[in-house]
Amino acid sequence: MKRYPSIPRIENAPRELFDTGHLWLLEKVDGANFRFQLQRSGRIQFGDRNRWYSDPDAIPEPYHHAVRHVRDQLDRDALRRAVDDVESIVFFGEAMHRHAIEYEWDRTPSVLGFDIWAAAKDAFYPPDTAEQIFERVGLQPVNAFERERHTRDFDPESYTVPQSNWYDGPAEGVVIRNKQGQRAKLLHPDHREVDETVPIDGTASELAATYVTQRRIENVAAKLEDRQQPVTVEAVYERVLEDIVREEHARLSHGNQTVDMEPFRSAVGRVVRQSLEKRYE
Repeated sequence: MKRYPSIPRIENAPRELFDTGHLWLLEKVDGANFRFQLQRSGRIQFGDRNRWYSDPDAIPEPYHHAVRHVRDQLDRDALRRAVDDVESIVFFGEAMHRHAIEYEWDRTPSVLGFDIWAAAKDAFYPPDTAEQIFERVGLQPVNAFERERHTRDFDPESYTVPQSNWYDGPAEGVVIRNKQGQRAKLLHPDHREVDETVPIDGTASELAATYVTQRRIENVAAKLEDRQQPVTVEAVYERVLEDIVREEHARLSHGNQTVDMEPFRSAVGRVVRQSLEKRYE
């Protein structure tokens, strides 16, 4: 299935990008490449940048929050109405878990869509069409800083990367693209792939005590209640763990100091169970 092409830096941009026409300037967000496709059966197949996962249990843990988000939010009927064959298109987005930028996680969607591949056209949809489809099927597209800016009015050398839509700070960069499929990225000077991540240190029980806060548990429980879903230990545990992995991904998976997830999961489960037992005393 379709794999997303790498986006060249602005200095290596295809010449045609700036020759004529209009540009879309999209926020480049600091997530992980994520793709999915609705099957005719109604099942959704997921993939990261490099592979597709036919077995849902094989999907890497940092993507679990994104998988749940798509399963919960995707309007399958709207998608079927929008295209003749749902398997003819592949959605591309960013799974928004922590790398270098600490976004405001409470309001940042787990997935931000940025492109859609149409097999029948053997091409990506234009950015305005992709944006409309994402919104129509219940998913949030990446925000556009500008739409339809004429190439004569855009100077990459003098352009300043705007503030991010998802935290109080500069965007990681801007993806510049046109309706013919040419793209380039312009990175903010503060975000040039410098890794200053401080690894997490502590026992599984200490880490669980730090990250499984009562506020986090109550927020998850409230969301389940809002959706009229039972507040069970398993349901709360799964979502709490997904939130922690999402927000602390960079620190949990940091080189040789990666946290051993098995004891951490067990410790998270114990804290969640104890908290819910007290909640219903």
